[in-house]
Amino acid sequence: MNSELKGFTKVFITGCLWGTIGLFVNLMNKHGSSSSYTSFLRLLFGFLFLAIITLIFDGPRAFLIGRKTLLSCILLGIVCQGAFNILYNKSIGMNGMSVGSVLLYTAPIFTSLASMLLFKEKPTLWKTIALLINVVGCALTATGGDFSAASFVPLGILIGVGAGFTYGMTAIFGKIAMREKSSPLAIATYNLFFGCLFTGLVYRPWTTVKAPFDAHILIYGLLFGLIATALAYSLYFSGLSKITETSKVPVVASIEPVVATVIGVFAFSESMNVVRVIGILLVILSIILFSMKATRTTDKDR
Repeated sequence: MNSELKGFTKVFITGCLWGTIGLFVNLMNKHGSSSSYTSFLRLLFGFLFLAIITLIFDGPRAFLIGRKTLLSCILLGIVCQGAFNILYNKSIGMNGMSVGSVLLYTAPIFTSLASMLLFKEKPTLWKTIALLINVVGCALTATGGDFSAASFVPLGILIGVGAGFTYGMTAIFGKIAMREKSSPLAIATYNLFFGCLFTGLVYRPWTTVKAPFDAHILIYGLLFGLIATALAYSLYFSGLSKITETSKVPVVASIEPVVATVIGVFAFSESMNVVRVIGILLVILSIILFSMKATRTTDKDR
């Protein structure tokens, strides 16, 4: 397996791990957690786990990073963790879950545009087609084609697009952070640290729940921080460092709504209709198109 294919595999696994986010959110909310407190615990425990993982595998010197890398990590934490959570929560509140999810999955478009401007990645016909297939597939998978409870408020649409933009910038800021050849694990750790710090200062989330030290909330928060955060981001940034074209990263990670939908069907008895099946097939097709093209052209492009 060549280096780039390993990178795609790690990002794909990351998407699968991110697909469990809804499971943990539902379990924590069931025991009285708020959305801001759930996000805070995820980032806090994820940071602690990742700090330990980084110390074990890369040693304490891995945390000695350059100023440019540190700035990128700060942007990752504030924009891609803190601002993203604020915008996405507001988008869901104003637009409804269906429209909010569709707007979120515009993220690959923003990543592709930023990659063209910052990294001089060339747009191609196959990439454009695969990207459109991916966006449509994610939208159908997330919504099942049901927009009956949706509301279309101009400000809400703008906020939803902002959530997609901040989510799409994760790969961009992550790629910039790696220019100084810093440890991907250290970058992932700093990303969660600054995200946790920002979320804590803005939300003061421990004040939004009646029992912040409830055992159920803390246990599910620990699992959330380990599985869908620490392990996911360690694989994500490690995989990102091996991938040549940054625009491909969010597409490969878009297996997330597929896994989330499957979990929803089996764990919460959510419906599975023909539209969702079509959406899942489109998402898988777009991932295959990107991955196959990448493995065939990697050596030629270099």
